[in-house]
Amino acid sequence: MFPFEVLNSEASAANLLEQVRWRDGLYCPHCRSESVIKHGSYRVYQRYLCKDCDRTFNPKTGTIFAHAKIGLDKLLFAFYAFLRFNTSIHQLDAELTVSYRSLRRRVERSGELLDAPAIDLVGPVEIDEVYVTAGLKGRERDRESRSRGLSTRGRGSYAEDKPPVFTLVDRGSGQRYVVPAKSADESTVRLLLGDCEEESLTVYTDGFRAYDPLEDDENYQRETVIHGEGEYVDGDAHVNTCESHASLARRWLSPHRGVSKDKLTPYLRAFQLRRRILRKPGRDALKEIVRTVL
Repeated sequence: MFPFEVLNSEASAANLLEQVRWRDGLYCPHCRSESVIKHGSYRVYQRYLCKDCDRTFNPKTGTIFAHAKIGLDKLLFAFYAFLRFNTSIHQLDAELTVSYRSLRRRVERSGELLDAPAIDLVGPVEIDEVYVTAGLKGRERDRESRSRGLSTRGRGSYAEDKPPVFTLVDRGSGQRYVVPAKSADESTVRLLLGDCEEESLTVYTDGFRAYDPLEDDENYQRETVIHGEGEYVDGDAHVNTCESHASLARRWLSPHRGVSKDKLTPYLRAFQLRRRILRKPGRDALKEIVRTVL
C-alpha cells in the first residue's frame, strides 16, 4: 500500500519523477526541443542541456517541485499521505519536521493544478446538493469572526459561508462528480447537466425547487423522490448514491478543520483524484499523482 522503495531517499524519488515526466520521450521544458544531451548533475538529479536554446534543466524544472526547500522524497510522501490517507497538513508537518508554511503551500498548490472534471453524461443521472461549512479561514477578515450559529442545519449560501456542493452520479458510465458552486439555482443545475449524449436525459432528483424547471424541458425526463414526505426510493428513482458520495466528500473535508471557501475547489478536486487512485497499488498510485500535478 505504501511505496517505501520509492520514498526511502531523494534519489529514488528523483528517478520516479524522471520516469513519469519523460515517459513519452525527453524534451526541453523551455523550448520543447528534443535535441538534448546529458550535462552533469544537480545534487541527485540528472542535468540536461538543450542544443537548440542552450539552456540547462533537470526533471524538476518548470514543475511544482522546482525550487522547493523540502526534499522531493518528503514532498511525494506528503502528497501520497494527503491523498491516500487524508492526512492533515499539520500532521504531515509533525511527521516530516519541515516548514509548515512551505508544505501547506506545495500541497495546496498541487490541488490548484488539478484539472476541472470533464462532465460527460450518458445517463440516467442522479443529482443532489449538499452545503458545507467553508468561510474565510487563513485570511484577514474585514468583519467580526463568524458566529458558531453557522453550524445550524439547513440550506445556506456562498455569502453565508455555507456554499453548495453538487454531486452527480452517472449510472450509465459509473462516473461520479463533486462540483462546488456559488449558488444552488436553476442556471447552475442546467450548466451541470448541459453536456450530455442523450437527447432526453433521465434525471433523478429530490424535491428541491431548483430542479422544478426540468419538468417542462423536453431535453430532460425528471423523476423525483420527495424526502419531506418520507419518500426516498420510488422504483429506479432515488439519489441515495449521491448522498453516499457526498458523505465521503464531507469526511474528506473534516480533518482539515474548515477549509476556506476559496480553497474548496482544489480540495474537492483532490478528493476526485483520491477516488481515482483508491484501488491502485502504492507505486502506481504515486505515479498517477505525479503525472496529474506535472
